[in-house]
Amino acid sequence: MLTERARILLKTLVERYIAEGEPVGSRTLSKHSGLDLSPASIRNVMADLEELGFVVSPHTSAGRVPTPRGYRFFVDTLLTVRPLAQVEVNQLESHLAPSDPQRLIASASTLLSDLSQFAGLVMTPRRNPAFRQIEFLGLSEKRILLIIVTKEGEVENRVILTEQAYSASALTEAANYFNQHFAGSTFDQVRARLRDELGRMRDDITRLMSAAVDAGSQALDASQDTVVVSGSRKLLDVEELSSNMGNLRRLFDAFEQKTGLLRLLDQSRSAAGVQVFIGGESDLLPLDECSLVTAPYSVDGQVVGTLGVVGPTRMAYERVVPIVDITAKILSSALSHH
Repeated sequence: MLTERARILLKTLVERYIAEGEPVGSRTLSKHSGLDLSPASIRNVMADLEELGFVVSPHTSAGRVPTPRGYRFFVDTLLTVRPLAQVEVNQLESHLAPSDPQRLIASASTLLSDLSQFAGLVMTPRRNPAFRQIEFLGLSEKRILLIIVTKEGEVENRVILTEQAYSASALTEAANYFNQHFAGSTFDQVRARLRDELGRMRDDITRLMSAAVDAGSQALDASQDTVVVSGSRKLLDVEELSSNMGNLRRLFDAFEQKTGLLRLLDQSRSAAGVQVFIGGESDLLPLDECSLVTAPYSVDGQVVGTLGVVGPTRMAYERVVPIVDITAKILSSALSHH
């Protein structure tokens, strides 16, 4: 437990360091903390905070900078979030109006990057393997396009090669049967139920149904989770990241491979709101100098993915946290009304 003045001085130190990027000395703390303390008293408190691992003194300076532990304490207990300006909320709402889900995901990633000036990430919705509707469209004599509408409103297409030609009326009959009896089911559930019902159908429709189940199952299984990353080049302008090319390369490798990012974003799916991962706390974040701010988003109240911002540990959390929070809420609303 920190004393009230230690909390105030730590909060002031983190805020000044985030704003200026320079080690913070006693004179700055005295000026900005609002505390009536002598320089000696401030130095004593700073020594205590250093001993507790909240701050550290760079060798070249008399001032101090926050450690990851100091940032963690700041984010968890001292952070005063600054609401987004209405013009920024309006910008988010206008760019995330209900539309094609894939376009919404890309727009959300770009907006997160533009508003934060760091890298924006959106984990694409984890699909419910159930379908809402299917259609058959004849392409040529023995090629049929299977159109699948998922429960999230996304559309998947697969071409089915058949041994015989089907009339337009036969295709409509098969699609109607599918939608009336199986809408809302997964293709595996359809496969099990079809076994019991195939005996009551004509052979030609039976073959088409079986081919549709196989193609539909492959289509929805193929859409694995992925991450849309926008604005990663903005991190080249962050001095504490760009000054070490080896570290920067590790970060860009993480963006490229996405596996660790996916696992980290997946951990955030069960969170009630915004989570902050500070560099060094997770082996999935490649750099001590990096932080990730995340929030889950949903469709019709069901969490389907996570979005976030990757930036330096020295980021303005009071601004980035509401950016991530409100983007998640507006994206959830847009996807639910799609």
